[in-house]
Amino acid sequence: MKTTDAASGAAGEAGTSSGAFAADLLRGHTDTIVLGLLRRSDSYGFEIFKAIRDATGGEHEIKEATLYATYRRLEKDGLVESYWGDETQGGRRKYYRITDAGRAIFRGNVAAWVATRRVIDSLLDVKDTKND
Repeated sequence: MKTTDAASGAAGEAGTSSGAFAADLLRGHTDTIVLGLLRRSDSYGFEIFKAIRDATGGEHEIKEATLYATYRRLEKDGLVESYWGDETQGGRRKYYRITDAGRAIFRGNVAAWVATRRVIDSLLDVKDTKND
């Protein structure tokens, strides 16, 4: 089931579908996802979109409009900076690179994610769910 950054609706009376749940969970981490990709190398907007889609086997996409709003916000906050790439290999592309401040925020967000996941895993007793 492919998810996007928009909720995909409810499934039955018990709650949302797993795709909508995954999209909601990921939506709150768009900044961290983008910063994580930029940690690896500078990238242009559509390249980041494709990297997210490819990393999830096509199961999750963040809308391009959402990503471009994210790039603008991250740049305004000093977490990324942009520059224009070389036009000799096609159209002019705006590249983004992570700043030292962006790296620090990324590390903090990952630490918070790991701590949160540990708590949720313990509350859900994840190690026993395969027997259910």
